[in-house]
Amino acid sequence: MTSDPNPNSSSENDVDDPSLFEAPPMAEQERMVEAILFATADPVTLRELAGRMPHGCAPDQAITNLRKRYEGRGINVVRVGDAWAIRTASDLGFLMQKETVETRKLSRAAIETLAIIAYHQPVTRAEIEEIRGVSVSRGTIDQLIELEWIRFGRRKMTPGRPITFVVTPGFLDHFGLETARDLPGLKELRSAGLLESRPTPGLGQIDDEDTTSDQVDMFEPDQP
Repeated sequence: MTSDPNPNSSSENDVDDPSLFEAPPMAEQERMVEAILFATADPVTLRELAGRMPHGCAPDQAITNLRKRYEGRGINVVRVGDAWAIRTASDLGFLMQKETVETRKLSRAAIETLAIIAYHQPVTRAEIEEIRGVSVSRGTIDQLIELEWIRFGRRKMTPGRPITFVVTPGFLDHFGLETARDLPGLKELRSAGLLESRPTPGLGQIDDEDTTSDQVDMFEPDQP
């Protein structure tokens, strides 16, 4: 008869086996995710949620359940790029207007530059200038980067390997978008009064009457 040379090996492995520790009930996982999203100002990815929760949890399922639970409520669980956040329901945003102080607004040059990046990303500075029909000042790009609405993307595999620009999760979060694909069409923007009835970018030169002033200072003071 043979004996186990290491009789304690089985019990020791069992203690170290994480599969023996059951994950909390789904209702408890939902509470955990809810607490994390509520306490975190920035959107949180599923990987970050999983890293904070006990072993074996399913944050993706918890998110799905929470989204259904918050449907039609004053706050919603929304997707921002690859992350998730709790935000005020879009139709109740007017209640927050008194708490928001807007002292400056984007110039037309900055709005056009931001729109081109959002709709054509990844896009180089030369491509932005070609679409707009005018040069883009360094100040405009720097200000959009400081706002954390755009960031540097990958270099293009073309001569000179120019750097590209893309919009950030902060841009998506600010405008209530899940992805850049959710951007409204140009007709919708014009009908809402957000764009002038001017030639579509890329189809004609833009009459940029304020390229000098706006590109030096991207922000212009509110009109009295």
